[in-house]
Amino acid sequence: MSKLDLNLVVALRALLEERNVTRAAARLNLSQPAMSAALGRLRRHFGDPLLTRTGNVYELTPLGSTLRDRSATACDLLERVFATQARFDPAVESREFTLLCSDYGAAVFGAELARVLHEEALGVRLHLTQSGPALVENAATVLSTVDGLLLPHGIIDGLPTVELYSDRWVCLVDENHPGELTVDDLNRLPWAVYQRPYDAPVTRQLSMLGVSPRVEVASPTFALLPLLVQGTRRVALIQERLARLTVGTARVRVLPCPFPAVPVQEALWWHPVHTHDAAHVWLRETATRVGRRLQEQPGDG
Repeated sequence: MSKLDLNLVVALRALLEERNVTRAAARLNLSQPAMSAALGRLRRHFGDPLLTRTGNVYELTPLGSTLRDRSATACDLLERVFATQARFDPAVESREFTLLCSDYGAAVFGAELARVLHEEALGVRLHLTQSGPALVENAATVLSTVDGLLLPHGIIDGLPTVELYSDRWVCLVDENHPGELTVDDLNRLPWAVYQRPYDAPVTRQLSMLGVSPRVEVASPTFALLPLLVQGTRRVALIQERLARLTVGTARVRVLPCPFPAVPVQEALWWHPVHTHDAAHVWLRETATRVGRRLQEQPGDG
């Protein structure tokens, strides 16, 4: 690393994303000759042209395509490293925190956290964004570019985490569904499920009972499940806290699970690079306090 010019990482990202020396130079406020020189150094370092002309446009080489995403990740990580602070006063300082989460995490925890930030830290901005499918395979890499991830236990491990709150699974059925649900009903009735493959609670919970849900429709969000159940024979599994917030959007009933569903234990995960950042320490302490407040709300287990 001591022999590398880290400015070349920034130039590499701009060149690979813009695919044009002139545009990359303008993006970094450099002259075109300076950017051309940077491209030459990068080509010598990697032993690859990175960009090749095809007609009037430049195309990425296979190595260039690989380096495009890696250079973006490296730049994001470097920005976070050099933004690390020894002290942080939320009453007077500015900071933006980005948390990956599902719509469940955003609605139940993210909204409560945002209210606390509004009251205590007006200079702090919160960006809640949907986590993608690459998360499980590359959790550490993904988390190196954001401030944290809201995710229950049982999906990733090996990264720092703080506990937030617990939740229960409940079942959704149409308002005209007769009586309570049985395990036989879960085998017989069609299902509406949350579609993210690494976070499919229906499959994981029911497989232990020998039940294979007959899925009729998959949803990109948990909050859409009530509308997908309304007016049908379908059943859906949803977190109790989210059910309280969303069932008013559809004519559905909330029923207890007819089996001992494993509770949700929501947690905040982060990359070790953030551990000693004073602003991030404050974020984790605030998140823990918000989680404790949620846990202590009347009627919660």
